[in-house]
Amino acid sequence: MLIKGVLLTLLSAITLSAHADSRLLGTSGVTGLEGGAGGGLTPWAVISGYSDDSEVSAGAFYTETDVQDFRLDVKGVSLSYDNRVELSAALQSFEIKGVAGDIRQEIYGLKYRISGDLVYTTMPQISAGLQYKRLLDSGVADAVGATESGTGTDIYISATSLELGALAGYHVLWNATLRATKANQMGLLGYGGDDADGYQLMPEFSALVLVRDDLALGIEYRKKPDNLSAFKEDSFRDVFIAWFPSKKVNLTLAYAQLGSIAGSDDQDGLYFSVSSWFK
Repeated sequence: MLIKGVLLTLLSAITLSAHADSRLLGTSGVTGLEGGAGGGLTPWAVISGYSDDSEVSAGAFYTETDVQDFRLDVKGVSLSYDNRVELSAALQSFEIKGVAGDIRQEIYGLKYRISGDLVYTTMPQISAGLQYKRLLDSGVADAVGATESGTGTDIYISATSLELGALAGYHVLWNATLRATKANQMGLLGYGGDDADGYQLMPEFSALVLVRDDLALGIEYRKKPDNLSAFKEDSFRDVFIAWFPSKKVNLTLAYAQLGSIAGSDDQDGLYFSVSSWFK
């Protein structure tokens, strides 16, 4: 499954080579678990692709996360315009190992850059976004006591800044996101529960160092609500390396610590993502 996804994405990157490429390499970010541009675990204020000044950019991605008891694969597409607006669509498939049938969730994202520019302004780039989530397989969410097992919406605001030469001459990027959500495990276990049912504000952080123009090392943290008395829900963390061999493709490899998921503790493992961009 992983190899097939990588090959399909790389093939699209090679055959669809016309680019909206006005922006600098790496300013697209990578693609997250929910389909938006940023880090693997959390959205950033950056807009997907490399479009600027009335250009349009489109892309596709595939992501797989494999931990002890679960596997999550995500595939999707994004479209951006003018380095201002981003639209994305993703399909998450969550496999409980040894159990037949996946839990699937569709996520439709909208992000709008409010102010600033990652490279050309001293103030951070600031964007606001929303993620509309539709759970296609609701049986498990109903069983664990989710208040809603159909649809939910996350709303967030992100600030991202690139600090030139900030660490021994290397460029440093940081991001802070504040998300209003009531999703259980990103929505895969529904929304709200018997312990908490309303929206809560959750912080998310990322930081990376550009060791080369095309190579970044970083860390991420994502706080999540703990709504269900049946299961404890932990924060997400990862350490990642992202490679941008060209504006056509980027690849990310991470070691993710996802904590307790649906009663299974210490869920750690590898995260891999590949994204391609074309005009």
